Amino acid sequence: MEHTKMYRVHEMAARHGNLTVEGPVLESYLRDLLMHKQLDAFRTPREQHNALMDIASLPEGRVIIARDGNVIVGYVTFHYPDECERWSEGGMKNLLELGAIEVADDYRYAGLGKQMLRTAFEDGQLDDYIVFTTEYYWHWDLKNTQMTVWDYRKMMEKLMKTVDMVWFATDDPEICAHPANCLMVRVGSRVPLSSAEKFDRVRFRNRFMY
Repeated sequence: MEHTKMYRVHEMAARHGNLTVEGPVLESYLRDLLMHKQLDAFRTPREQHNALMDIASLPEGRVIIARDGNVIVGYVTFHYPDECERWSEGGMKNLLELGAIEVADDYRYAGLGKQMLRTAFEDGQLDDYIVFTTEYYWHWDLKNTQMTVWDYRKMMEKLMKTVDMVWFATDDPEICAHPANCLMVRVGSRVPLSSAEKFDRVRFRNRFMY
């Protein structure tokens, strides 16, 4: 399928000054920006910068960023699920994974996460897709936030509901490994019923749970 990407940009006032939220951005654009040193939740900032450029270069890849001048202080990524994961088993061209969302510690609690998500879904540009995210408690920054697992889970659910992503049941072993883990999904308004049914078959391997 053709992946239409509509660039959008917003300015936000924050305690650091005016911040820019924009995307989907191009690989060439990302190359000229710097990564904030606190963006290290998944890998080193340099490695994460390279990963963002790789995702932006994919036909289906989308990278939304928040930046302070020429420094990236937050990002959200969308791409096809990894071929090694069960979510790719249906070979669905209209299934995208919200792969990561991260905001530098010094820029948290300013609404950047919500604004990046809203920018990603703006003007119905993801209404042709089923978008999902897998939330695992071992990826959460419980140490720096000083939050309990359940409070963090509530925060993530509230964040994802900003763009109408809701909890979906699944028998995926990793998600079922801990009750705080969850699958959040948004089925776009233009997604055909056949795709929704195919996704149901992917998220449930044990048919008696379906």
